[in-house]
Amino acid sequence: MKITTLGAAETVTGSCHLLEIGNEKILVDCGMFQGGKAIEQRNDERLPVDPATISKVFLTHGHLDHCGRLPLLVRRGFHGQIICTPASAEIIHFILLDSAHLMYEDYVSSRRRHRRRGMVAPLPLYDEHDVMETLSLLSPVKDHGIFHEFGPHMRVAFHNAGHILGSRFLEMEIDEGAQTRRVIFSGDLGNTGRSVMPDYELPKPCDVVYCESTYGDRNHRDHAHTRQEFDEAIVDSLKRGGNVVIPSFALERSQDILFALEDMHREGRLPKGTRVYLNSPLAINMTRIYHRYREELGAELRQSLEQGNDPFSFPGVKYTKTEQESRDLNKLEGGNIFIAGSGMCNGGRVLHHLKHNLWRKEASVILVGYQAQHTLGRLLVERRQTVRIFGDDIKVEAQVFTVNGFSAHAGKDDLLTWLKATGQARVRLVHGESKGLKPLQRSLESLGRKATIVQDRQPYGVDQA
Repeated sequence: MKITTLGAAETVTGSCHLLEIGNEKILVDCGMFQGGKAIEQRNDERLPVDPATISKVFLTHGHLDHCGRLPLLVRRGFHGQIICTPASAEIIHFILLDSAHLMYEDYVSSRRRHRRRGMVAPLPLYDEHDVMETLSLLSPVKDHGIFHEFGPHMRVAFHNAGHILGSRFLEMEIDEGAQTRRVIFSGDLGNTGRSVMPDYELPKPCDVVYCESTYGDRNHRDHAHTRQEFDEAIVDSLKRGGNVVIPSFALERSQDILFALEDMHREGRLPKGTRVYLNSPLAINMTRIYHRYREELGAELRQSLEQGNDPFSFPGVKYTKTEQESRDLNKLEGGNIFIAGSGMCNGGRVLHHLKHNLWRKEASVILVGYQAQHTLGRLLVERRQTVRIFGDDIKVEAQVFTVNGFSAHAGKDDLLTWLKATGQARVRLVHGESKGLKPLQRSLESLGRKATIVQDRQPYGVDQA
């Protein structure tokens, strides 16, 4: 058996791992590369194997950087099973359709620019037809924590990763002759102590573990301090009379933010008259899915729902669905909170809010998630004085807050705790940039564990150092 990483090697996007077990080929995730143009060009790369020869894809969760290339895989010939949790199956229905829609919109806009230059615009990676074919291949697994048979020589158990709704880490038992090998893929592990999702489960000892390293260099602030930091940023921003723009991932982060704002409203900490707009059709659909999978949620949120409360809706909240409603929000000058995607500010409706508010001294931007290299969100974290949005240079006069404790990713100590449970497994680090990978590698080595930073498209055997 050999394992080749085809995405998320020394980067945080494009998660994809190829397992070759005898003549069988299997993928774990098939995600989209996100960030600047250079890395997004990798989305069109050909796999080193014919997609038609891949029998299965095991999906850890429904974020675009883990599922976003599935329709392209199908377009190029894949016709096997896509195995995931029921919640993930519902989530990727909306995630992939939204992705196809946005790519088509970008294509239409790009086509006009290319025509003016006498050029031909590149076609979208896939379309809605490809998405529907992809969804027809879904094979949800209802139970987690027990091994399921996938052929005579493979068993896979799905364990709660605590990252987002439906997320799992995978424990694989693979028979090779008389020997059984155990391989674990972390997917993305959750930040512990959150209200919306439960903590991750601990793995068992194994032969090799592929572990994410997004925050391998640091810990997050604890939940109480994060809420306090967020409250103070909201109150400070609204006191200045401007709008507050919160770039947010449609899945998980938007629900976290709504839950925090509802808590502020219920306890009288949210300034009276504040209007909150969830300006994301995708986030609206994701929020509805949360109501259907209460058993997957953290205790605090589950208890609130069981008591008949809707923590995602309170006086002053409006769900903005249409494009016209979204455009009208840009006429509002103060006292409003706009929650809109994308979380890294690399597309979506939040760009319009930023264009209309970044230049205002009374406005604020609150960044509540990881900002990958070369994204607009990273430029704001770096305190750039000017940024470019829709071809215009916008001066950054707004106050920019960074509240990292909402992260859905495990911090360094949580990663080390999780990895400790794998015994003396060989550790292979993926899904991280250099600043996260190398410190985590050093931390593991100081504990007597050898850790390898996985190289892109480099095959590794299970016993390989």
